[in-house]
Amino acid sequence: MAELLSLEEAVARLVHDGDTVALEGFTHLIPVAAGQEIIRQRRRDLTLVRMTPDIVYDQLIGAGCARKLIFSWGGNPGVGSLHRFRDAVQHEWPVPLEIEEHSHAGMANRYVAGASGLPFAVLRGYTGTDLPAQTETIKPITCPFTGEKLTAVPALNPDVSIIHAQRADRSGNVQMWGITGVQKEAVLAAKRSLVTVEEIVDELAPRPGAVVLPAWVVTAVAEVPGGAKPSYAAGYYERDNAAYQAWDKIGRDREEFTKWLNELTGVKA
Repeated sequence: MAELLSLEEAVARLVHDGDTVALEGFTHLIPVAAGQEIIRQRRRDLTLVRMTPDIVYDQLIGAGCARKLIFSWGGNPGVGSLHRFRDAVQHEWPVPLEIEEHSHAGMANRYVAGASGLPFAVLRGYTGTDLPAQTETIKPITCPFTGEKLTAVPALNPDVSIIHAQRADRSGNVQMWGITGVQKEAVLAAKRSLVTVEEIVDELAPRPGAVVLPAWVVTAVAEVPGGAKPSYAAGYYERDNAAYQAWDKIGRDREEFTKWLNELTGVKA
């Protein structure tokens, strides 16, 4: 059953050096505050997983938290590149970064397989791309019933998955709505899970189209108002487009990034 913890305590308990960590959120409800707490706690050698790594992953990579990135697209949405990600791949700064690239469909199916307790997923993806030649975890498979040539990808089972949602009740049941991406599957596939929420309420009022994660599939819940900013949380706040634009200048330059990192972690220059 889910425990109600502070964000600091939840990250300290659940995220360990060397873990495989997924912070999921598809343009919406991105768990930025949790990612930055991982930076503050100086976690190292993480394998980071995400369908669409954006600026919080740029921050984690630039802070030296990551050893490997498993992903399907990476960028600063609507702005451009992730410069700390690029610097790590091209120049091994601050540390070398191994990458494992998939398609969106491949990543989504990997989470579904993990959540379903299956060893791999099968799909019709990757045809006509060179990803199978670049990524060891993409393999051809033949359907035993029709002979059709398909693609297999291994299940994703993170050590810990972290998502952000709108609400939880005091028993740890979580409610989210709007664009929910693969948050549900990421939680169900993981060994441990942390959900940050805008607020903890006495009762979860029904909402059309909402997803409810029961307390028994969640390890910990932390109340973190604004925990998805600068992304948005439907019903609470809009996307801060200026923050994404501002990140381009910060992430582009090592010195500017180091200043930002020192401010985040409380290190005096």
